[in-house]
Amino acid sequence: MNALKIIKLTEATTDVASTLRNYHLFTTLGWQDVATRYRRSRVGAFWLTINMLVMISVIGVVFGSIFGLKLAEFLPGLAIGLIVWGLVSSLMNEGSESLFSAKETILQIKMPLTTHIFRVVWRNIIIAGHNFLILPLLFLVFLKPIGFVALLSVIGLGLLVTNLVWMMLILSVICTRFRDFTQIVQNAMQVLFYVTPIIWNKDMLTGRIGTELLDLNPFYHLLSIVRDPLLGNIPSTTNWLVSVIMAIAGWTIALAFFNRHCKMIPYWL
Repeated sequence: MNALKIIKLTEATTDVASTLRNYHLFTTLGWQDVATRYRRSRVGAFWLTINMLVMISVIGVVFGSIFGLKLAEFLPGLAIGLIVWGLVSSLMNEGSESLFSAKETILQIKMPLTTHIFRVVWRNIIIAGHNFLILPLLFLVFLKPIGFVALLSVIGLGLLVTNLVWMMLILSVICTRFRDFTQIVQNAMQVLFYVTPIIWNKDMLTGRIGTELLDLNPFYHLLSIVRDPLLGNIPSTTNWLVSVIMAIAGWTIALAFFNRHCKMIPYWL
């Protein structure tokens, strides 16, 4: 029985390992997706950066006035939160449809199924990279220094993406089988945007219950390990522990789940 489980686990990891080994395939496809989307545009993918900059400016001024906060203190944190959440929501929404969107390719060409998931990941990392160019500009405008602690955000970003990929893996299978579930994912991401401290911060919560409920939000911890170092703060031990435990437990569950249902995906398409 134990040997059988090991074999099944090996089968589950083969698809992911093959995708990572042939990384040039999904990176090329992801880059082509971005290039195709903005073909014949002089500004290209930087239109997304411009849109993000406008949104940060408007939300910063409006909510900064409502909360009575200084822009120099509020805007950098808001900008990081919106940029990171843009990556999170895009990966979750597009990731849930990644297998169904690649229907024709899956049915005609034999390649690891997770190639289509990592293709979405790489595409959105490229877009997020454009948006992150906003941060140096904001830090320069508000004369906000960046210390060595900011390097922790690189580790945090890697851990964030690691967690999002296993979520995408599970959701892509579920949404392929149950097409209506895609709408549930989109609605859930909209709700999570407001319950995650992006346009507000943890210090605004009053009472013990509000803080405890926030700690139960996994996206709060994932956001903190990326945003806090860039703001000169060290994420809490809880933030790191929750993120690491989520990654280990999540990938274990995702591989078992994917292994159980991956053979049915072509039939569901």
